[in-house]
Amino acid sequence: MNLEKNVPLQPYNTFGIAAKALALVRVRSETDLLAVLADPALATLPRQVLGGGSNIVLTGDVKALVLKIEVPGMRLASETDKHWVIEAGAGVDWHALVAWTLDHGYPGLENMALIPGTVGASPVQNIGAYGVELQDRFESLDAMDLFTGELFSLNAAQCGFSYRDSVFKHPSIGSGGPDGLGLAGRAVILRVRFALPKRWKPELGYLDLERKMAETGIHNPDARQIFDWVVAIRRAKLPDPAVIGNAGSFFKNPTVTPDQCADIIAREPKVVHYPMPDGSIKLAAGWLIDACGWKGKTVGHAGVYEKQALVLVNRGGRENPCTGGEVMTLAKAIQTSVYERFGIRLEPEPVVI
Repeated sequence: MNLEKNVPLQPYNTFGIAAKALALVRVRSETDLLAVLADPALATLPRQVLGGGSNIVLTGDVKALVLKIEVPGMRLASETDKHWVIEAGAGVDWHALVAWTLDHGYPGLENMALIPGTVGASPVQNIGAYGVELQDRFESLDAMDLFTGELFSLNAAQCGFSYRDSVFKHPSIGSGGPDGLGLAGRAVILRVRFALPKRWKPELGYLDLERKMAETGIHNPDARQIFDWVVAIRRAKLPDPAVIGNAGSFFKNPTVTPDQCADIIAREPKVVHYPMPDGSIKLAAGWLIDACGWKGKTVGHAGVYEKQALVLVNRGGRENPCTGGEVMTLAKAIQTSVYERFGIRLEPEPVVI
């Protein structure tokens, strides 16, 4: 284990916010975590897990011990009659895993191409895009209890997945741990396994994908074609964090009852909405924000992306970056505006540190 002091975090968060970690340990295996727990000077420190830094807003220097997750590896772990089970280290770049699975003939993750972040963060957020969520492809994961050093595995039910949510986002009650209670601040994910279907069928129920089919005349795309379409769609809509700092979609798409949706449609006939399997209606947060006139607006060096109002960006670049405070001031102003017009409270996706 190598303890690093005063580590600049600007390269490790996709917003490009300038801050530093007072102390940081790179976690490449269980051994590194056990060394932290065994060190009396480190064992009692508060901890902050950091993956790809694509879902965080840093509002200042991080005083907690930063555990930078860099567990490597991708492999076919096992297979059944119905699935290939793919295992990846928590530090692997998510998009790199999606590309690797297709290169090796294992379809199923293609709709989630180009989502920023690491494999280890994917179950925390229950990431998803274009009609597929992580929970649809999840098999199990391995994690370590940061209080006891115990290794444990969780299946999908134990992870408590819901829309952009899991047990890893909720604090533990009592002992916490693998019994399904909250694991925020307690568990570090080390490896994740995915069950990818041998009898694959395309998921094409999104308007953007339907447009691609119409444009190309390809109505039975294979997984590679869908991957290419999703990459093209995301690149056209969303800024590349390497060019313009951002944390992807900043707000969750809110869900409402059919009655609430009917009420909004009566006032705003053009509102973009999608019926969900449970009977609720999902509204497009980006449309709500755009309707309130926020696209292209700025607060300090933080702004709303011109092409997609759901994305907040760092307009100051690496040299004069926005602060976390500016990002959150802008986010709160947007929340107030949307609530006053639509009566809907938007919930931010990133973790504020």
